[in-house]
Amino acid sequence: MLKFVTDEDGVKRYLVSLKVNGNAYTKMVKANSLLVNFLREEIDLTGTKKACEQADCGACTVLLDGKPVNSCMILTINVDGREVTTVEGLASNGKLDILQEKFIEHSAPQCGYCTPGILMSAKALLNRNPHPTEHEVREAIAGNLCRCTGYVNYVKAILDAAENQ
Repeated sequence: MLKFVTDEDGVKRYLVSLKVNGNAYTKMVKANSLLVNFLREEIDLTGTKKACEQADCGACTVLLDGKPVNSCMILTINVDGREVTTVEGLASNGKLDILQEKFIEHSAPQCGYCTPGILMSAKALLNRNPHPTEHEVREAIAGNLCRCTGYVNYVKAILDAAENQ
């Protein structure tokens, strides 16, 4: 059971603890706080994009305990004790993830707004299936809408990353 306090306006705020990109955070949040807002506004990780807020576009995709989820549909209080990976968590020790390198090499991002979500969906795919087929790649990123309609280079980049990881 989460600890909570009631402020002077009668609003309950809950104490949540979670790991984001390997760093531990403990914060007070309202019961209706969405994970996407927590990431962007409470801990300043703005790489996760906030777009449709209806789980239609996938721009807010993060990994929750290693699985891709739409962070606009998850309450922060439901993430207590769990681990989140955002696009900022892909690079390590100043080195880009192979997916990020291949996205750049293949000029995959166009306007770039959907790119963080597609990277996270692709990362989840390669974590569970290091050698996907083109069909499997397309299925994995099917929940991520690119309004520039440029999936060809994303698919090439993901397949190239799979070959070179």
